[in-house]
Amino acid sequence: MKNLVSRFVKDESGATAIEYGLIAAGIALVIIAAVNGIGTKLTGMFGSISTSLK
Repeated sequence: MKNLVSRFVKDESGATAIEYGLIAAGIALVIIAAVNGIGTKLTGMFGSISTSLK
């Protein structure tokens, strides 16, 4: 039983998976923020073009 607990404490494979998940979530947030900012700019640009064409 002591050996089992010792191996469980030393096992870091789950920690690595969690770290990769956190990195992926951070990258996803940056991408979402960038796309949201670009979308707002494009909406304004197309609105301006639309009013200029009328």
